[in-house]
This record gives sequence, C-alpha cells and structure tokens, in this order.
Amino acid sequence: MTPRKVPVTAIAAPRRRASAASPPARLTDLHAALAAWFAREARDLPWRAADRTPWGVLVSEIMLQQTPVVRVLPVWEEWMRRWPHPSDLAAEPAGEAVRAWGRLGYPRRALRLHAAAAVITREHDGELPTIEEGLLALPGVGTYTAAAVAAFAFGGRATVVDTNIRRVHARLVGGEALPAPSLTAAEQRRAAALLPEDRAESVVWNAAAMELGALVCTARSPRCSECPVAADCAWLAAGEPPPTYTPRGQAWHGTDRQVRGAIMAVLRAAEHGVPRALLDDSALATVSDSAADGVGPAVARLKALQAGPEQRERALAGLLADGLAVEADGVLRLP
Repeated sequence: MTPRKVPVTAIAAPRRRASAASPPARLTDLHAALAAWFAREARDLPWRAADRTPWGVLVSEIMLQQTPVVRVLPVWEEWMRRWPHPSDLAAEPAGEAVRAWGRLGYPRRALRLHAAAAVITREHDGELPTIEEGLLALPGVGTYTAAAVAAFAFGGRATVVDTNIRRVHARLVGGEALPAPSLTAAEQRRAAALLPEDRAESVVWNAAAMELGALVCTARSPRCSECPVAADCAWLAAGEPPPTYTPRGQAWHGTDRQVRGAIMAVLRAAEHGVPRALLDDSALATVSDSAADGVGPAVARLKALQAGPEQRERALAGLLADGLAVEADGVLRLP
C-alpha cells in the first residue's frame, strides 16, 4: 500500500499529566505525524504494492499470523506465482497447499486458506467479499483478518488490532509497557476511538501503527528516540513503567509440536506418501543421516529428535485428527 502524503503538524512538548485512559487531545496531530513517518519509513512489501490483489492481501495476512515477515516473504511470493487467484489454489488438492506452506509453522492455516479459496471460487465468482461481514464468513478468517483485508485490500474504514498495534496503543495512550496477554473489549474500544474518521486516513493509520510496532515500538527494545509520536507517549511520560507480567513464549524443543513438524516435513518430501512403518523405531534406526533421496533427509531429521514411539504416535494422531495427514492401507500422505 502506498500511503497518501500527509503534512506533519508540529507536536508540542510532552504532557506529563495526560490521562492514560483516553485518546490524546491532539489526535489529528498524531494521525498526521504517524502518516508522515510511514510515508518515509514503511518497508517495501509486495502485499502493499500498487498492483496488490485482495487475494494476495488475504494470503499475506494469514501467513503473517505469529510468523515474521522475513520468513513469510519467499513463501508468499512462491504462492502468488503458483496461485495468483483463489480459483488456482482451489483447483489443487489441499495437500498441495500444505506442502507449499513449507516451514512457516501452524500448517492448519494452509488448510484454511485452501478452504477459503474454494468458497471464494464457488460462492463469490473468484472475488473476495469487500466488507468485514462477508470476509468473516470465509473459513479461517477471524475478526482481525477480516478487518485487515477490508482495510488494506479494499480501503475500508476498519478497526485493525494486531499484536503490534495493541502494543503501540498500550504505550501511546494507555501508559503501559505491554498490552494485556489477551485482547480485551476495552482495547477494541480504544482502537476504534483512535481511528480517523476519513477512510483513506484510517487505512494509513492502521498500517502505520502496525509498522511502528514492528520496527520501532518493539516489545523488548523499543527505540523511542526514533518514534515520531514520542512527545505524546503516555508510557514515556509516566517514566517507562515496567510490564506487569512476563511474556512467555511457547516451548518448542522436545515438544509434540516439534515432532509434528518433523513428521510433516517427511510427508511434504514424499509426493506419493510414506508407509506408516517408516516411522517405527526399527525403520528409523536404519536411516542414514546422509541419505540422499527426497524423503531420507527428512526422516533422518525426525530420527535425530530421539522422540519415543509414544510421542511420535501422539503427534501423528494429532496430524490425522487435524486433517493435515491422511492414511490409507498403511500409507501416510498429505490430504
């Protein structure tokens, strides 16, 4: 998206006693300052380009959930080359979407995108719905994604609230180091109150706040000296109070999630499926770490995890239950 150039309005000195519960008085100035910063500093991302498509925006929003831009970019670009329209993806088996998802993580998102592509093709003549209500009816599209696509694909006035935006709002207006662990109704109301009335300006505000959170107002090491709205930041005015809780990341090493990912890598490498017996202890023991065929290296990586048979079985059962793998006549494959 190419934001409209907005003149920067001078912002006065920090108001040390500003309320942390309501939007700043000079909201128009904040809108202008952040829009001007975004016009200068926004990353050149393909789903923001002038020739972006609504489908490309939807794919990017699903891929970017809990996944950094640097990992999403090459996968998104490959998807757009292979499936430039929803009908292109809908014509393929769901397993191909899972295979092309690669190592982005949370591969159920690939299944949901495939299901959404099928609905868009079948019920909407291959065109995405343009408003939030219609987008919410698509498989795998929640409140955030519907608002983001309505804003960034169609220029709609929608209240977009992702992790980065929540953090910017919490510091700028709430005076808090971090937002609550889960989105609250009060946060949603605050985001709506901060949104510009003008449609075009609202789109820029959403994108700019998201970008500010990703590049400057980061969770662990905010670069406040580079912030275009630091003068009105309630958190800075309050003396940068520490968080009221310690964020905890999800464990990975040794978990069922890691084993699931390793089994998925085996299935992605095997175009025609693999015998279930290949995942047994006896079969894994015979796999060489230097195996050169397509499946061999993936099986070797699964073996290197040293997961017990119960954990492997539990992980595989979860994949089958989630529809990420299917089994027929003792052969496992992608759906």
